[in-house]
Amino acid sequence: MSYSKTNLLEVEDSAAKHGISEHQEARFPRRELGAEQTGFNYLKVKPGQREPFAHRHKQAEEIYVVMGGSGRLKLDDELVDLAPLDAVRVSPGTARGLEAGAEGLEVLIFGPHVEGDGEVVSDFWSD
Repeated sequence: MSYSKTNLLEVEDSAAKHGISEHQEARFPRRELGAEQTGFNYLKVKPGQREPFAHRHKQAEEIYVVMGGSGRLKLDDELVDLAPLDAVRVSPGTARGLEAGAEGLEVLIFGPHVEGDGEVVSDFWSD
């Protein structure tokens, strides 16, 4: 078949699976779509919450597209304000983490699928 389709809300919520659902929902539909080269994440950060950890990639760049709500994206030591339909490209090596505003933050994140490329960054938010 030349295409595949899935509903993002039917994809397993990895945040619930890993015990961080008080902060966010995170759905990674790559397998359900049969994507071999493209990584993809549907992320909802709950109102007033931050992701519980940040991450960076050695090789992969990512593009964050805000679908709803508002908030901030912390990139190393820089804060970038986010509003609906903002798109931000993040280079490899840059640590990144999201913080939602009062109404929450809903983003789609795209990048190449590179196995073992991600690294968790602890104690990312200084305040």
